[in-house]
Amino acid sequence: MNQQILVVEDDVRVADFLVRGLKAEGYCVDLARTGPEGLAMARNTGPGVLLLLDLMLPGLSGLELCQTLRAEGRHIPVLMLSALSNTEDKVNGLRLGADDYLTKPFVFEELLARIEALMRRGREQRTRASTLQVADLVLDLERMQASRAGIPITLTARELAFLELLMSAPGRVYSRERILSNVWGTNEDPLTNVVDVYVRRLRCKIDDGHELMLIKTVRGFGYRLDAMAD
Repeated sequence: MNQQILVVEDDVRVADFLVRGLKAEGYCVDLARTGPEGLAMARNTGPGVLLLLDLMLPGLSGLELCQTLRAEGRHIPVLMLSALSNTEDKVNGLRLGADDYLTKPFVFEELLARIEALMRRGREQRTRASTLQVADLVLDLERMQASRAGIPITLTARELAFLELLMSAPGRVYSRERILSNVWGTNEDPLTNVVDVYVRRLRCKIDDGHELMLIKTVRGFGYRLDAMAD
């Protein structure tokens, strides 16, 4: 299941830009256009959802919405968006429970990086004592041990990090640049084809000998991992 983002934004152009851009990145996106609508939808979300929250909203401000969720004990990651750029506004947003604050206008790549950082932080908090599973592939995040059909798979630290990234959002397409940024901590390929080399290694260890191939190539875009039959 793709990771979900709830966008609460009343500006039609900004909302359309965010929804289209985030869907193109593989996220499942819901949209609310007022504060009360956003609060109702946030209350009905499941685990792993991120809230992309405008500050100025009709009916209920972003600050009030965020404060209400925190008072109810809901720990949804919140990235607040606002045209208000002074320090006091940012401090107020963070003090009332926002996890991050981004000033409009912003570069879309920076927004994606902040979303990924919040989701990664959320995964670390939620799942370090649990597992990731796609079909019969299991990654134990406590022991950092992978297995398929109950058979342990020996992986290097880099391969484990790569696999965790793919399994954290099954079905999401990751570009080579995004993989390099998350797994290698760089936007430049230290070798000309290091991502492709590691994909081949993972396929050899994870997919060889199995009828269902989990690691897929999306031509012109990158790679994804899911249990969908081609």
